[in-house]
Amino acid sequence: MDNINFFIGLDDTDHLDLGCTTENFNDFLNYLAEKINFTIISRRLVRLWPFANRRTRGNAALSAVIQLNIHDEQKLYDVTYDWFELLLSNISSHPSSNFPASPVMIISKTKFSEQIYWDTVKGHVDLNFRLNEIKDYNCKVYAGNSYWGAIGASAAISWIPCENHSYELIAWRESSMIGKKRIIDIKTIAELDENFPETFVNRDPTKNRGLIAPRTPCPVLYGIRSKSPEILEKAHKWLQLNNNVEKSSDYAVHCTNQLSDDHVTPSSGTVISKPLISKGAHSSVKVILDGKLRTLVAFYQGGSVNLLLRSLRPGDIISWTGLSSSDSSIHLEKLSISDAVPRIISRPLCCNVSMKSAGNNQNLRCTKCNSYSEKYWKGYIPNFSNIDMVDNWTEPSPSNRRHLTKPLNLGAPHLNNLIS
Repeated sequence: MDNINFFIGLDDTDHLDLGCTTENFNDFLNYLAEKINFTIISRRLVRLWPFANRRTRGNAALSAVIQLNIHDEQKLYDVTYDWFELLLSNISSHPSSNFPASPVMIISKTKFSEQIYWDTVKGHVDLNFRLNEIKDYNCKVYAGNSYWGAIGASAAISWIPCENHSYELIAWRESSMIGKKRIIDIKTIAELDENFPETFVNRDPTKNRGLIAPRTPCPVLYGIRSKSPEILEKAHKWLQLNNNVEKSSDYAVHCTNQLSDDHVTPSSGTVISKPLISKGAHSSVKVILDGKLRTLVAFYQGGSVNLLLRSLRPGDIISWTGLSSSDSSIHLEKLSISDAVPRIISRPLCCNVSMKSAGNNQNLRCTKCNSYSEKYWKGYIPNFSNIDMVDNWTEPSPSNRRHLTKPLNLGAPHLNNLIS
């Protein structure tokens, strides 16, 4: 056969206040289509480690798998070079920033190791280490004066969609509309929920707030999520026929790792301290995890997670997902407490006072009437009915979740059986 697959990745093209790598990658594919005949096998939007120093907004990288005639291989490289030079020229006009855009595009005929993705979604990656890693693949790397974008671009190429993947349709704005208020009201978003129940995370019902449109001056008009690309196409066309929705210039459906929980590892431990509540209403408790002392933190914006954390007491057995910050504390995303472990409150009462131990390996004794009882503690199962939970787990409202966090209502089998 004369056709061959190429893996293409792009990252770090935008600025905190303008631009968007999703639009840049779409422009590239459109530019390429004018020069070469090829087929898009898959378009992917891959979210990466939320604590990365150079992240902008959602910290996403883009990739695509394309198929073209092997005889057009050099032309692919030449056209990419021309487009990338145009990109560098456009980026040179970005406002100054502590982390200026550092775009990198990678083209490879070989699939990268999936471990590259897992390293990048779960923690910090050293740039020089990553550049040495991808040398083994003999890939083409396009860059400007620096190579920071290679970390995200390589991770986007290496991601392999699994059962946790979903799809996002991204619609972009007309250039004349960028910077102006987006035209899409909450009533229309509520109707989107009703008419297309297979879509999800369209709005936050707790705050009557839409979640499909960004609140930054970037080129994205909206993003709709679902497990079905066909449903997304229908939902987009429905929105575009609505007079209360701004018209888009273009759109594309991406396979994505959003809502996957790929960035976290569920853990369990025992609480050993009473909650500490800061002036900002943030809460923290100390737990024992694998024999080590760790601090769990829930911010005020965490809502029910914060509320549950501040309700914990020493001896409670809990499970959680969260990210380890630079000070080694774990910033919680989900939290659960075992309902099978009672809280100890006192020894049994006799003559309206607590009975005392009569000594080692001996029964309890009442200090008033000298009666005896078997040695035990009284306890109770705490009631958290005032906290919204799904199968004993709680999470923040939709407005305060990360792109990568999997909502409980979409199912979370990876959280099962953490607490024995």
